[in-house]
Amino acid sequence: MYTALYRACRPETFDEILGQEHIVKILKNQVKADSVSHAYLFCGTRGTGKTTTARILAKAVNCLSEGDRPCGVCDHCRAIKEGNFIDVIEIDAASNNGVENIRELRESVKYPPAAGRKKVYIIDEVHMLSTGAFNALLKTLEEPPEHVMFILATTEPQKLPATILSRCMRLDFRRVSQNIIADNMTEICSSRGVELMPDAARLLAGCADGSVRDGLSILDQVLAGGDRVIDRDKVLEYVGTTGEEFFIDLTELVSLRKSAEALVLLDRVLQEGKDVKQIMKDWVSHYRSLLITKFIKNPADMLNMSVENIKRIEEQSRKITFDEIDFAIMRLSTTINNARWSTNPRVLLELAIVAISEGPDRKERPAPKKSAAPSESPSAGYQPDTASEHKLISPKPEKKEEGASDLTPQGNKLHQTDGDPQFQEIWEDIFRSGPGSAGSFNLIRSGTEAVHMGSDSFTITANSDFTRRFTEQKRQELEAMVSQRAGRQLRMICELKGKETADTSGAEGDAEEIAKEAEKLLGITVDIE
Repeated sequence: MYTALYRACRPETFDEILGQEHIVKILKNQVKADSVSHAYLFCGTRGTGKTTTARILAKAVNCLSEGDRPCGVCDHCRAIKEGNFIDVIEIDAASNNGVENIRELRESVKYPPAAGRKKVYIIDEVHMLSTGAFNALLKTLEEPPEHVMFILATTEPQKLPATILSRCMRLDFRRVSQNIIADNMTEICSSRGVELMPDAARLLAGCADGSVRDGLSILDQVLAGGDRVIDRDKVLEYVGTTGEEFFIDLTELVSLRKSAEALVLLDRVLQEGKDVKQIMKDWVSHYRSLLITKFIKNPADMLNMSVENIKRIEEQSRKITFDEIDFAIMRLSTTINNARWSTNPRVLLELAIVAISEGPDRKERPAPKKSAAPSESPSAGYQPDTASEHKLISPKPEKKEEGASDLTPQGNKLHQTDGDPQFQEIWEDIFRSGPGSAGSFNLIRSGTEAVHMGSDSFTITANSDFTRRFTEQKRQELEAMVSQRAGRQLRMICELKGKETADTSGAEGDAEEIAKEAEKLLGITVDIE
């Protein structure tokens, strides 16, 4: 049976571990001085060598060699490699996370090792243990028998209780650099009689994103093609992404606001079988390259691409502003996140292309016009927004007929008979959300009209005397909601349609009569407080 590369090429000694020199130095010195800890915590992202290092440490403390340990060739080392050594127990905490599993472990630690010097427990994904399991493990982890060692491995150390962290020697595994991964891949291919070109190795290492296991899995896929020479184009063909030239052309089109041509270019690439999500990630990387070349004089060491492409990117970065780069990266990052849950990520990418083409300064809606009457300072009004963000705008100046008085007997401006559009927006908005959406406001919604909003009051008309009286019952709530949206304290003036304005703030009406009439007209129960 074929063995995957990440298993066949797994390190067997400390010197073979990639990119974790600081951890290797600590463990080798402890093994040499016979001062290994009773409990370790290995933290780090996937594919950085946590479980592999745990097995090598288990070999080291049980190795039969008199020289450097582990030797990798003695009976104990070979048995641990094959998974047959009885004193090395690997536990998957994801599937053995209960209190009963930990109780069984506590019982087994009492027995001495059967063959080796120490009994080693490797608990992988330890953050998956339940709270009860952690509590059951505490005492054993703090003071295990002399012959027992615990090695805990996790990708999410922040989920571990502080009581566990304080009982372990914590070692943090770093992401492996691209150069180390590329060199390792080249060596593996050479041992198999395959020539891996330098640019292809760098591309594969970039796709690995610091994970040796991920890189070897991608390399395994490329080697399955049976090619004796692997160049960059072969990697692009197998991985499902496309070359830097495509992203240079795509970015050029969106920067020129040619969204139609950009969509056609994307369609042509997708018809070749390229992966949509991989294109999103690589396009973000391209904008990062534009950012790097815009601020760094010699970007070749930081960018994984040919000298020719670097020159093209440098030329393109001079034409694109920082705001465009920033907007594109943020827009694509949001698209990548949304694509994780989408059944059709292509649509999201096409939408992102159009949005980036319009640029960071595109307008979501027309800007409101601002004006104010010359005789008074502009007062703030409300423009409703679907996100419920209250935006202040200035109302239109009020008009008056020649010879007409500016004020009513109550001191308020006369209302406009044709209605105030801005006040109408506020009046409609209070019935769309919050208390105004309650069923008891349906009568007010259907039986009133917004007329005018002045500096200290607003005027509405009611279709019937019953509606006017019911509106008065809700005076306090209506004044509060309109005042909140207008940005100032306003008083309500309610009048009957077709009659002169009158301040009816003192009108109360018969509460019981209003309730009965509302039940007849609307078929609802009205509670009068």
